[in-house]
Amino acid sequence: MKIRVMIADDQPILAEGIKSVLENGAEDIEVVALAKDGEDLLAKLEATPADVVLMDIRMPGMNGVVATKEVRARHPGTKVVVLTTFDDSEYILNAINNGASGYLLKDIGSAELIGAVRNAHAGDTILPSKIAKRIADAAMLVAGNRELRFKRAFSLSDRETQIAVMLFEGFTNRQIASALKLSDGTARNYISSLYEKIGAANRVDAIAKLRDCLS
Repeated sequence: MKIRVMIADDQPILAEGIKSVLENGAEDIEVVALAKDGEDLLAKLEATPADVVLMDIRMPGMNGVVATKEVRARHPGTKVVVLTTFDDSEYILNAINNGASGYLLKDIGSAELIGAVRNAHAGDTILPSKIAKRIADAAMLVAGNRELRFKRAFSLSDRETQIAVMLFEGFTNRQIASALKLSDGTARNYISSLYEKIGAANRVDAIAKLRDCLS
């Protein structure tokens, strides 16, 4: 069975180009519809199911971040991969936090795009190294003097301190793993170890204890 893809992009010529790349380059991929914005996408998904949505981030009306959240809420089996020209860390974090399975830039090659669609359909997270670096840079910018305070208060290792700062700032496990170039399993192990060191039962409890440390 072919992977059913829907493309949401307000520039028709780009959407048609992406469709051509996918259908001419992969026999296992079928583009079932093109949508001009988020609202159009949601309407078309009701009529035509899709396995993967390639989502532009800036569109008139309902933008890609809001549309991603709505797609994941209404069609939890549909994977969303952002495909855009914007590599701003705020866009990246908002998209991932709202359920996107990946974030790609439109300068991606044909083979990489096809591979990304297949990987998203398989359940993988797609964050190229450039995007992962943006997430890591965002983490560094918000750290300030928190690293030193967390490290001293809970006797944390350097890696645990990095993770503590990212947890405090609301990074998900997946974002932490990508930013620090860890496997999902390794990241979970570090986070569990961190919970134990600060005496937290879960993420909410950990963030509360970290907040108390700064007060």
